[in-house]
Amino acid sequence: MGCDGGTIPKRHELVKGPRKIEKVDKNAELVAQWYYCTLSQEKLSRPIVACELGRLYNKDAIIEFLLDKSSEKAVVEAASHIKSIKNVIELNLTDNPAWTGDKGNTKGDKYDDIQSARFICPVVGLEMNGRHRFCFLRNCGCVFSERALKEIKTETCHKCAVPFQEDDVIVLNGTKEDVEVLKRRMEDRRLKSKLGKKLKKPKAETIVKSDVLEDSPGPSKANTGKDATNVNSGEKRNIAFCKGTVEESPLPASGKDSKNASGPLKRPATSKEEKSEAYKSIFTSHSSAKRSKEQSSNWITHTAYYF
Repeated sequence: MGCDGGTIPKRHELVKGPRKIEKVDKNAELVAQWYYCTLSQEKLSRPIVACELGRLYNKDAIIEFLLDKSSEKAVVEAASHIKSIKNVIELNLTDNPAWTGDKGNTKGDKYDDIQSARFICPVVGLEMNGRHRFCFLRNCGCVFSERALKEIKTETCHKCAVPFQEDDVIVLNGTKEDVEVLKRRMEDRRLKSKLGKKLKKPKAETIVKSDVLEDSPGPSKANTGKDATNVNSGEKRNIAFCKGTVEESPLPASGKDSKNASGPLKRPATSKEEKSEAYKSIFTSHSSAKRSKEQSSNWITHTAYYF
């Protein structure tokens, strides 16, 4: 069983045993969850949004993901439940005054403290680095530590005073159990919204139809309206047109007259004695219009060739 060089192998080198499960570094996992976007794997930068399952994203990455309609688009499990921009909430985060970022480590010879975070809880002051549980409110997007919500029990937001309920509190980067609870709530909310939309549509259609029926009169209503216009308090006024005058003559209201009224109006013959001489002189049938050629003026201008 010897090998070249006189070495003697040991048992664990010859016999293959069960493989050891590789353990994930907790610090590296926390940094990936709290400092980087779940979709694009880039550093989180404002505006930062969160989904209904409590995962953190860059808003630009979500918009690019939703706008990409190509067939080559990769299916990402982290964003498969996001169908529109309404499924994410923009977070209202509080900056950490003690956080310097990468400004002090320009040469690369400085220790990066993983415990220091960019954002903190505005109530308790805990840093949002993954060591403490953090939540955000779905109504306003304000972020608090779970300790602050437990110690100071209230029904309004500590930062913007917006009322909320227990279902509106979403845990950021929670455990598997938390994700399952949040998934059920998300599905229930979406079902309720779909049912609400379906109930609203038939109501709107019935309202529109009723308005149309009220506006358009039926045949009986239309006939009664015409009769009402034809008959007014038992008297009618028929406008008589003559060559230059208009006279109004009251007529009795009867069935035959109502039919005639709806038809063309007849001009009654008026006596010539009622007209003045000035009015009669307008027409060519008047005696003043019948003049001799000598009296009548010649309106035609003749040239020298005419004579």
